[in-house]
Amino acid sequence: EEMERALDVSYEMYTTAMKMARSGVYEREIVGRMEGIALSAGCHMAFPIILTVNGQTLHNHYHGNMLEKGRLVVCDSGAESPMHYASDITRTIPVDGEFTERQKEIYEIVLETQMTAIQSIKPNLNYRDIHIQAAKTIASGLKDVGLIKGDVDEAVKNGVHAMFFPHGLGHQIGLDVHDMEDLGENFVGYDEKFERSEQFGLAYLRFAKELQAGFVVTVEPGIYFIPALIDKWRAENKFPEFIDYDKAE
Repeated sequence: EEMERALDVSYEMYTTAMKMARSGVYEREIVGRMEGIALSAGCHMAFPIILTVNGQTLHNHYHGNMLEKGRLVVCDSGAESPMHYASDITRTIPVDGEFTERQKEIYEIVLETQMTAIQSIKPNLNYRDIHIQAAKTIASGLKDVGLIKGDVDEAVKNGVHAMFFPHGLGHQIGLDVHDMEDLGENFVGYDEKFERSEQFGLAYLRFAKELQAGFVVTVEPGIYFIPALIDKWRAENKFPEFIDYDKAE
């Protein structure tokens, strides 16, 4: 019930953000309105709002950019109920409510990945396997639009997708946004059956245990175009058989 309350507040925060995402509006105006919605509902922020036109920047809390037509806004935020249960949602919002064709292609890959992953979540399945399947869905979609080449399974096995999807699919959530993380991420998210991978991308999966009834997890896939990472991999001639760097830039 408390988590549902936090989610209801997040819903209001996000629908307001979507309506406000118009040319000429500053990021801080949207953030201020979102924080006000949470406070007026008797809640607090579960963590500082991430809202930026520079979605390739992790945990960006600068809100001084003005929105422009044709740009995207990435928002990652959550509310915390009076009993301290949290929500955590990530969404990509087109300025003025309209995607370009390329943006729509990428958005639909992410949406398909998220919906497929949600439908896959069942007790006794390992969340790491759901992450891997999400990576394959993303890689397949990126191949369809010409950003990735070759065999999708081999690409994911080698971590090719991580140039675009460099993080874990999700994490447990409850009284903490990353539930019980103060006990240690490896202790909470891994066990003797499943050790943390050292592969770039997969190494950042916070939770890799078998799912059990009553667990609550987030599902937050994403496709990011990170200029510094693209330049680094290209300079290293990393995976040229899989990545079309000209199209990625």
